[in-house]
Order: sequence, then structure tokens, then C-alpha cells
Amino acid sequence: MSDRYNSLTVILDKDYRDDDSDNIINAIKMIKGVLKVKPKVADIESHVAEARVKQELIDKLWKVLYPD
Repeated sequence: MSDRYNSLTVILDKDYRDDDSDNIINAIKMIKGVLKVKPKVADIESHVAEARVKQELIDKLWKVLYPD
């Protein structure tokens, strides 16, 4: 028996202005089976999450370059 999906999440490579993202949204809407595309506004939570991930990568890189 196979799983059934009711939604997929698309993550963009960076934050886009709403008027600049119109082409991306329209392209996704053209895909067969897409019922609705709802953009999510970037907020402080997404900025904090990105900053934490960057810091984790920096910490790991420093450990590789300068081991104990």
C-alpha cells in the first residue's frame, strides 16, 4: 500500500519580494494537480532559524579547521 500526500512544501533559495515572486507562484500553479498556492511571509522566526543554522555550520567549520 502506498502513502498519499495532500500537500507539498516548496522552500525558496532566498526571500523574494511579493511582486518578484509572481512568476514563481504562477509556474507552480501550472503544475498538474496543484489546487492552490499560498505564499508565507518571511518573519522574525524564519530569520532566527536561518541565523541558528548558519551559526551551527560556522561552529562545525571551525572545529574542522582548528581541532582541539
